[in-house]
Amino acid sequence: MDWTKLLNEARRKSNKKTSDEFRTEHERDYDRILFCTPVRRLGDKTQVFPLERNDSVRNRLTHSHEVSNLCRSMGTWLAFTDPKFKKRPDLVRSIPSILAAAGLAHDLGNPPFGHKGEYAIQAWFKRNRGKVLDGARHRLAPAQKADFLLFEGNAQTFRILTRLQLLNDDFGLDLTYATLAAVMKYPTASNRLNDELVSRKKHGFFQSEVAIARQVWKETGLRSGLRHPLTYLMEACDDIAYTVMDAEDAVKKGLVSFSDLMAFLGQHCSADDLTMRVVHLSRQKHDEYRETSLSPGELNDISMQRFRVYAIGEMVAAATRAFGRRRAAIEGGRLETDLLAASEAAKFRKCLKDFDFKHAYRHKTVLAIEATGTKTIWELMDILWAAITDRKDTRKLGSQRSTPFLAYAYERISENYRRIFESDKNRMPVRYKEAQLLTDMISGMTDTFAVDLLTDLKKHADRDYTKS
Repeated sequence: MDWTKLLNEARRKSNKKTSDEFRTEHERDYDRILFCTPVRRLGDKTQVFPLERNDSVRNRLTHSHEVSNLCRSMGTWLAFTDPKFKKRPDLVRSIPSILAAAGLAHDLGNPPFGHKGEYAIQAWFKRNRGKVLDGARHRLAPAQKADFLLFEGNAQTFRILTRLQLLNDDFGLDLTYATLAAVMKYPTASNRLNDELVSRKKHGFFQSEVAIARQVWKETGLRSGLRHPLTYLMEACDDIAYTVMDAEDAVKKGLVSFSDLMAFLGQHCSADDLTMRVVHLSRQKHDEYRETSLSPGELNDISMQRFRVYAIGEMVAAATRAFGRRRAAIEGGRLETDLLAASEAAKFRKCLKDFDFKHAYRHKTVLAIEATGTKTIWELMDILWAAITDRKDTRKLGSQRSTPFLAYAYERISENYRRIFESDKNRMPVRYKEAQLLTDMISGMTDTFAVDLLTDLKKHADRDYTKS
């Protein structure tokens, strides 16, 4: 790999920097992402606990900021320790900025209600496959159908960044090629998945953005299935953030205690040096805090804060060491696993994931609200699908809807999304465009907006669209 191309600061749309602009192009990428609307929407999107009322428990926005912060730290480490970079002031600034931007943007395409929202969208298309995707008249290729049957938030992120987020043209946020490549966690299409390869476990773009993905690869020297090296660091930061912080949030919500976590790690990972080092340091601080006048709640909280510090420190150090050891394999496209799996933190991460799954993700309160979220998404998709497809002139995408209610429902879809849907610039089949307008709208919603919109639409509906 050629790092000059990997750090390409050019954009799809040519734009010259003004004379009073002192930011690098990659620093401008971070700022463009920070100020865009989809980032603000993350504040009302589920991280683990849907429709959470406790402000101290993380949502998708706080998670993204934490990932971005870890990414910047890893980027600073790489820029200042690698002989190729540390004597280049431009790269010392650019590498941390690319990683910070990728970390901030990595979840922009996630629908409401977290990963359950993704599963709900996939399930709706599978349940309605016959009338929505199949049939000779729809003329959908297998890869086009797979985009929806295997709907993926990572691919939606790429679509938001390159097309949906309107500035004044059809280039989305028009980020640099380097940042777009780093964000693309899975550089493959939905019909070329392979569970055994980390870069092909999911898909990172839709068929509607194939040309853009290829352009990004060409400009950065990459190709299908070949990740940008910085993507490995971004992925590690994401894994570190959610495994550690999801455990902390479970304690904050009172689902488990600090002692429960220590006992779990001690029982299931006692043979792992890194894990037991974190446990020992955390218990040591916990014992110190018990000698003060803290309440049980405060003791749990501050002990988990210390655990977070030790756990993140160990995992970040392990990931950076693994990146150094596996550098040749990464740059040669030969590393077929993620960075943490190739590090000394692999067992610790697995234990934390097991704890999170048992005590957070599968808690009955979480499952109950997730069920409500799934039902909300399915009912919204039923109504909005009718609003998108039931029009008087099937050849004209923006033509009048068949009933006043469907006209109202169609108008509730984002004006920007409708503009892209109705334009002739996207040369995809009509049925593909209809399905994509539906997923654009659903995935762009926040948790609260989805619930409120469904309530409003059901109040005005002229029939039960779930029965159609």
